[in-house]
Amino acid sequence: MGGISPQELQARVGEHLGTSDWVLVDQDMINKFADATGDHQFIHVDEEKAKLTPFGGTIAHGFLTLSLMPMLGASTDGPKVAGIKMGVNYGCNKVRFLSPVRSGKRVRSHIKLLELEEKRPGQWQQTNEVTVEIEGEEKPALIAEWISQFFV
Repeated sequence: MGGISPQELQARVGEHLGTSDWVLVDQDMINKFADATGDHQFIHVDEEKAKLTPFGGTIAHGFLTLSLMPMLGASTDGPKVAGIKMGVNYGCNKVRFLSPVRSGKRVRSHIKLLELEEKRPGQWQQTNEVTVEIEGEEKPALIAEWISQFFV
């Protein structure tokens, strides 16, 4: 299994690391997220009532879109670090929900490496700027500074 070293990735700070595959956000996904979180606000789950809002239909929860970042990141066409034993989410510096994701739309992420530092031998902390694009729309769904750690 190939890949680059953490040091080679570190040399790419400030660069765009890649774009993910498209993912469909459909009503079934939205309903399952509503069930998992207990957030059944009508703009997410009631298609008839949601048609009467400025959204014109149901929209994904902002936190649903945010929760797609690990899946989107895994499908990114950018470089992969060799020898990763484990990765963990560490948090976000900031998150902004800029545009709603309407049911039936596809999203994908664009990742820019902001920082990569070795916290302890073999433990690396990575900060990425993640922009989640909505297919066919000018404004992204969200922009986040996402912090994760990986262990090699």
